[in-house]
Amino acid sequence: MSSATWRNVFTYNKYAQITARAVRQSLKESERVVAEKRGATALKYQQWQNGVGGPQVFLNPEEDKGVGKSAAV
Repeated sequence: MSSATWRNVFTYNKYAQITARAVRQSLKESERVVAEKRGATALKYQQWQNGVGGPQVFLNPEEDKGVGKSAAV
């Protein structure tokens, strides 16, 4: 079996997503939390007209999960 067999089943982006999730889940709790925070994304949309930017709108607003920063940060 070839090491590139995954290409018959997944796109590269899907393969990278699956392997990244597996690596994050294999980490210890403290490192896993830090890695998951790095994976969070924010998506904004801003419409421009006549060279002037309109208001920025978050398409996926960050949800308050009730997790505060630790005192060590």
